[in-house]
Amino acid sequence: MSMGAYDNDEHERRERMSSEVDTSFDDERNEYRGSVEYESGESAEQLLDQFKQMQSE
Repeated sequence: MSMGAYDNDEHERRERMSSEVDTSFDDERNEYRGSVEYESGESAEQLLDQFKQMQSE
């Protein structure tokens, strides 16, 4: 069979795989507690300068 040729068996196998639903996984939601902190003090120009400096190293 040449490269890219249509393979009916493979098509049917993939169709069966994609039509099955796996319900064996745990469907409970996880609860995360904590906080997120970020600094937004630098301007876009300063960040670009820092990025260019990191690339040149």
